[in-house]
Amino acid sequence: MTHPELTEVMSAPAFYPHKPHKVEMVQTHISYIFIAGEFVYKIKKAVNFGFLDFTDLEKRKYYCQEELRLNRRLAPETYLELIEISEDISGHLVLGKGRRTVEYAVKMRTLPQDKMLKKLLAEGKTNIAIMSAIAGKVAEFHRLAATGDKIDKMGSVETIRKNHEENFEQTESYINVTIAGYQYQFIKSYVFNFIEKNTALFQKRIADHKIRDCHGDLHLEHICLTNGIVIFDCIEFNERFRYEDIAAEVAFLSMDLDYNGYPDYADAFVKAYIALTGDKEINVLLDFYKCYYAYVRGKVIGFKLKDQAISEDDRKNAQRTSSRYFDLAYSYAAHLQKPTLILMAGLMGAGKSVLSRAIAPRLGAEILRTDVIRKEMLGISPSEHRLVDFGEGIYSDDISKKVYEQALEEALKILAEGRSVIIDASHKKHAQRAKAFDAAGKVHADFYVVECVCAEEIIKQRLEVRASDSKEPSDGRWEIFHAQKDNFEPITELPEGHHIAVNTAAPPEECLQRLIRQIRGF
Repeated sequence: MTHPELTEVMSAPAFYPHKPHKVEMVQTHISYIFIAGEFVYKIKKAVNFGFLDFTDLEKRKYYCQEELRLNRRLAPETYLELIEISEDISGHLVLGKGRRTVEYAVKMRTLPQDKMLKKLLAEGKTNIAIMSAIAGKVAEFHRLAATGDKIDKMGSVETIRKNHEENFEQTESYINVTIAGYQYQFIKSYVFNFIEKNTALFQKRIADHKIRDCHGDLHLEHICLTNGIVIFDCIEFNERFRYEDIAAEVAFLSMDLDYNGYPDYADAFVKAYIALTGDKEINVLLDFYKCYYAYVRGKVIGFKLKDQAISEDDRKNAQRTSSRYFDLAYSYAAHLQKPTLILMAGLMGAGKSVLSRAIAPRLGAEILRTDVIRKEMLGISPSEHRLVDFGEGIYSDDISKKVYEQALEEALKILAEGRSVIIDASHKKHAQRAKAFDAAGKVHADFYVVECVCAEEIIKQRLEVRASDSKEPSDGRWEIFHAQKDNFEPITELPEGHHIAVNTAAPPEECLQRLIRQIRGF
């Protein structure tokens, strides 16, 4: 049990030999942290959460020693020494050795808060080039980190499956509280499907010594750009959380960058790490481990809802934050596993653009709109309308043929870079769809035609609303709808499984969920 006078005494500047101007105490669920001027003293709380046990003094001493040993790998000048907190002969608490030791503290050098990576990013005081330097630091750390024996076991399929099963068991009671039911079921299907399909890869990672004694908690708040790159506060209390595939560690920081709104930085970090290490298998594992860590963050933050000590505002904030992490995990699970070409197809007003905009970030795909490509090719502003008869003017067959060729050419470039792409167009002709299907096959990309359909009265309403949107690049309108309908060739030319029809009369989120399940096969 923590000494009853500890927090009060350690919050007083006079307690410390260097006499700081003030002392700030910060609490986490497992620690008391006293920021005393140029030094920080970290005390472990006498708690047992199952995954950690600090309930007796010897255990707290051991984990303080482990914290020093492990963090000195990446921050040797920050982690200084183990300090005893004792009672003197009068029974007063003193910093250092006394009559009886009552607690242990990790003494650290205070890191400048204004140099933390998260703060620097938020203030625009660093640029994307820093990710290459961080990748270099992490890659060298991984190269030297311990591996083999019991560390390898943490990379086994059995351990990976157990970690995920634990996640799903611990969040079942949070379904439709912090995580939507459809997201829970989809992520669960994705995880076990991925594990089953990639068993050989997981085994290869062990054989190749990719399971290492890592940091275990590599996110933005644990990186400080001062006197080089300082990475601190690794997990010392549970080897299972620290012994992991280096791909998982890379994924953790990448996920945190995504969550905080820096996807370009995440991409730069991953690319730099792979370039430095040559570990291209990370590309296969990245979304899987990003999904895992986003899910863990959603789970842990969601646990706060059962803490009666927090305020109602804090509880609502925790619920929102937890849901955001779960939503991010869902997006990673939905991401296409290999380059894929998706053609949107259907009549004007059927909801192609709305659905493509909704599904693109979930699948991790880019969008090419032929409405925009057409006008850019002709030097016309996308918002400038050309209300001509069907098949006339800028919508003549000759121009349309060139537009579709240009869209497919751009799509193939994106596929060649290993990314997925959606072409948003009517794709009303057999020849257009068949040509795209053949092109995708030649570059070994997956291929789908997503046909949007709905009742004509709904289409009429949508087209009338669209006509009032000055920024809408489409010139589709009800007056030419039936001409397009008569010109549309039914989708019959594709092999089974490549044509998906979506009734967009349903709510957008419902359409999105159904389409993702069909494309991903869960």
